[in-house]
Amino acid sequence: MKKGIILFIAAAVSVFGAKADVIKGSVKDTEGNGIAGVVVSDGLNTTVTDAKGKFRMDADQDSRFVFISTPSGYISATLEGNTLFYKEINPETKKYDFIVEKNAKDDTNHNIIAIADPQISERDELPELDRHADDIAAYVKDMDGDYTFGLCLGDIVGWDHTIYPEYNKIMSKTGVDYRYVIGNHDMTNYGRSHETSMKDYEDMYGPCWYSFNVGKVHYIVLNDNFFIGRDWYYIGYLDERQIRWLENDLSYVPEGSKVVVAMHIPTTLDKSDRDAFRSDVMLDNLCNKPAIYQMLLPYETLILSGHMHTADYEQIAPNITEINIAGLCGAWWCGEVCIDGSPAGFKHFDMDGEETTWIYKGCGHPLDYQMKVYVDDPTFPGEVVANVWDYDPEWKVEYFEDGVKVCDMERFMDKDPLARELYKDQSALKRSWVYAARTENMFRAKKSEGAKKLEVRVTDRFGRVYSKTIER
Repeated sequence: MKKGIILFIAAAVSVFGAKADVIKGSVKDTEGNGIAGVVVSDGLNTTVTDAKGKFRMDADQDSRFVFISTPSGYISATLEGNTLFYKEINPETKKYDFIVEKNAKDDTNHNIIAIADPQISERDELPELDRHADDIAAYVKDMDGDYTFGLCLGDIVGWDHTIYPEYNKIMSKTGVDYRYVIGNHDMTNYGRSHETSMKDYEDMYGPCWYSFNVGKVHYIVLNDNFFIGRDWYYIGYLDERQIRWLENDLSYVPEGSKVVVAMHIPTTLDKSDRDAFRSDVMLDNLCNKPAIYQMLLPYETLILSGHMHTADYEQIAPNITEINIAGLCGAWWCGEVCIDGSPAGFKHFDMDGEETTWIYKGCGHPLDYQMKVYVDDPTFPGEVVANVWDYDPEWKVEYFEDGVKVCDMERFMDKDPLARELYKDQSALKRSWVYAARTENMFRAKKSEGAKKLEVRVTDRFGRVYSKTIER
């Protein structure tokens, strides 16, 4: 009996309290100066560097990496080089010394180029990605001189992880250094547990959750793709290990600070799944979102997500906003628009101190292409209908006839006519499961028979005005 008890205790220690190894090292700039106050982590435990830039910490035996939360005013590499922000833990390594490079620009004001779901599934899609990369490069070249970096919000490829190096090479020509988020298609599938699902991604991009700082903003990257150990299936879920790391990471961030959280699967799709648990959307939103919202309430939080290949805006709390970004691949490279009619593209966030503005850029379109207008579409006879894909409740959508305002257009949910037409014959598509999805960002107005000039005028939350006029 005593032997059984001893074995049980040993097993419990193994499961619930793995032995920790002490690791140490330093964080210095390229001139060899130690940097104090840098947060260092193994994905669970955290510590900070001392006045000389040195650290010493307990590392859990289940941890694969030790990494730093790059401080504001500095940059560190995400893919390769001497300034890589993470290092793989190795029993033979005595010290883990990190180097960060002083940012040549004041990063108080900075820009983010956010992309979601490039999702290259086959190599014959790489030329299309190349064209989108050219569009990003041209856009970035015309921006102001503030520091700019990128966020890729997951589904980098479509399960063929051998494409990662080719993807990286194409995106390098955008002139933007990207921070990466793991998506469900970046998981290593058909393993026996969630813990085995991160290997391919980690081999290329490093830890699946980490943080960094730019200007006055603290950035957090999370992995909310939870592999359930059966085929390719997953749910949106954050495990306890990651939540404990998040608690530790946020403990260094003063309340009231601006925090940007990047993840693949959105935390929410609409108010209904925030008010009550819905099992039908377990693959498409974060199941244990209440705990995460509670942790983020003390901060001015912006959540960025992808996964849906649609555009969405959700005001979760007065100080928590989520923006879901449409896919860079459109509808999985089966058509020019996403399943909600949004053009394939990317989003530019301008972080002016702690103030944030944004705009969506459709690849291959001018920047003022912010809606598509349909007149007398067979689905909507006698109506002027607009898909305003980047809409949020602070926008205004108006309808004019012959220069006179007729009404504020009525918002409704339906399928975009172009998406409906492009994806109506699924048997003819490269991927037969692509479909046109309903979107809340449709607007309608009855047209007068005698009107000669029809105009839809949109004013976004930042006062920018976009107009589309149709002469009859």
